[in-house]
Amino acid sequence: MSEDDDGLKHTPLYDLHVSLGAKMVPFAGYDMPVQYPLGVLKEHQHTRAKAGLFDVSHMGQVVLRAKDPEAAKRALEALVPVDVLGLGEGRQRYAFFTNDHGGIEDDLMIANRGDHLFVVVNAACKAADIARMRAALEPEVTVKEITTRALLALQGPAAEAVLAEHYPNITNMKFMDVETLPLGGAECWVSRSGYTGEDGFEISVPEAAAVDLAKALLAHEDVEPIGLGARDSLRLEAGLCLYGHDIDSSTTPVSAQLTWAMQKVRRPGGDRAGGFPGADEIFSELAESCAQKRVGLRPDGRAPMREGVEIFASEEGGEAVGRVTSGGFGPTVGGPVAMGYVSSALATEGTQLYGEVRGKRLLVTVAKLPFVPQGFKR
Repeated sequence: MSEDDDGLKHTPLYDLHVSLGAKMVPFAGYDMPVQYPLGVLKEHQHTRAKAGLFDVSHMGQVVLRAKDPEAAKRALEALVPVDVLGLGEGRQRYAFFTNDHGGIEDDLMIANRGDHLFVVVNAACKAADIARMRAALEPEVTVKEITTRALLALQGPAAEAVLAEHYPNITNMKFMDVETLPLGGAECWVSRSGYTGEDGFEISVPEAAAVDLAKALLAHEDVEPIGLGARDSLRLEAGLCLYGHDIDSSTTPVSAQLTWAMQKVRRPGGDRAGGFPGADEIFSELAESCAQKRVGLRPDGRAPMREGVEIFASEEGGEAVGRVTSGGFGPTVGGPVAMGYVSSALATEGTQLYGEVRGKRLLVTVAKLPFVPQGFKR
């Protein structure tokens, strides 16, 4: 990774982005492409219809190793409320670090690679996440940040066919499978996963081979480069959380409606219940509910409701009952979509509320998530 004069880091694909006409913006300490000449709307639509290539090399890639691989799993379970010990080899699982109050410090992906665990964390949180893992896991478990590999995401219904031209047996992979595969002449760590709601793959590739692989994928007629703008609208339609917005250190897995990621073995009554930060608070909310819950929101009309819009139960008067955490226009939906937190008593699908936009309260309806059906290959 290199840096520019402003201290922003460059991913290995920076020069390629510039050559493709990308508009670059600061994001999590990196100079990243927000859009290409195709534009955010068409980039979004192309990913839904065919395949989009994303540079996600700003994410943190971490390998956890111990003399006994089971010891690494057991140690990591003390930091996350999910089943790591039961994660099969060649499989990946969504997780989150919690704090002593049950709040989410970051969300992450954990892959069982047999003799080690491979963890991918968010860019803005990776320094804190790595420090957290080192403090809790070392010396029994070695925590190694991988800084010599780029990370690409190929997303969309054509993603499998595109990659199959490079490795035909990739069609055997199912959602959340992980494998080491030869792509573009390099050893790549591939997972069938992504952040768009579409079928797709995330590819950790050696830095020296990253540009060649990206160019090879972009040479396919069904693939276009996609920036952060469309990445955000795609994940919002898919009902996926953005850390620091829809989830943070003050939101719990219960309030964020992410308890589906907590397997029975880690819940009350399970064989390995608790033992992670904030377990008592989270278990209390599981039993008694919580003050607010994350919900989907469909604003009436065409005007989007952006992050920070306050939600009210009535058209006039009263205190705010919630707040929008992510919002914008959903190109696939054909109208505005949003996510946010509202009082648990008002979190039922179909509940009509009001969002205050520029001093005027506009109708918004609690909606089912995701807004767009997910296309994962199960």
